[in-house]
Amino acid sequence: MLSRHLQQFALAFIFAFVFWLLLVGSIDRNEMVAGVLVAAAAAVLTLGRAPILNGIRLTPTAPLSFLAYLGSLLVALLRANLDMARRVLSPALPIRPAMVRITTSLRSDLGRLVLANSITLTPGTLSVDIDGDTLLVHWIDCPPGTDIAAATQTIAGDFERHLRGFLA
Repeated sequence: MLSRHLQQFALAFIFAFVFWLLLVGSIDRNEMVAGVLVAAAAAVLTLGRAPILNGIRLTPTAPLSFLAYLGSLLVALLRANLDMARRVLSPALPIRPAMVRITTSLRSDLGRLVLANSITLTPGTLSVDIDGDTLLVHWIDCPPGTDIAAATQTIAGDFERHLRGFLA
């Protein structure tokens, strides 16, 4: 396992280098060398100053978990958008808005932040508050009698399963 400082350096370097590539827009050799130097400098300067990076896991399966998370987010966005469009176009469909509490097993601040933002990005749900391992969510169509476990599974189950693969 890599030391925590080496992990932070590697993550900061990767983020800075990818950002450099996006800004430059080409893969010319000279620009790649400059990008490596700038990314290394940025990683050294931010070492120990970005504690939120501690929540990211560097494992061989982390990239696959990240891709699976993106896929599940896109599927959830598509389903939720279609559901919301159906509700708008068919006003007779019932809505049962409610504030529900869901729990998360994610321990890092970054993991909880990404989960809350994923829930908020999905139409029909809105993260209102995070208190420890509990999120308060406004849900536009909450089935009657839904308990915390059922709400957690319905709203955050897929997100959290994939997030655990690359976030603590």
